[in-house]
Amino acid sequence: MTVKNYFPAAENTLVDVGGGLTRKVAAYNDNAMCVEVHFETGTVAARHHHPHEQITYVISGKFEFTVGDDTYIVSAGDSLYKQPNIEHGATCLEAGTLLDIFTPHREDFL
Repeated sequence: MTVKNYFPAAENTLVDVGGGLTRKVAAYNDNAMCVEVHFETGTVAARHHHPHEQITYVISGKFEFTVGDDTYIVSAGDSLYKQPNIEHGATCLEAGTLLDIFTPHREDFL
């Protein structure tokens, strides 16, 4: 992969994932990916797992996250870490935006 150092916002497309969820890849390389995710109130991100490490930073809104056997109510400024292959999911309690960082990058998001 050719290394890209600049990702203009105008070139990052917002993708409608359905069910009140939209996302756009803000930046990525082979080793990492930054994704902005927008939720409408009541949107559910079903429990799932993947081989990537994931850090989620809450930009705005309020969410109930389940990570493994633990449940957290999070809001702006809070962060979560999800180790590879741990089951996790979320329900949006108040419309908001998350910033997800994955390593390695999510090929399925490109």
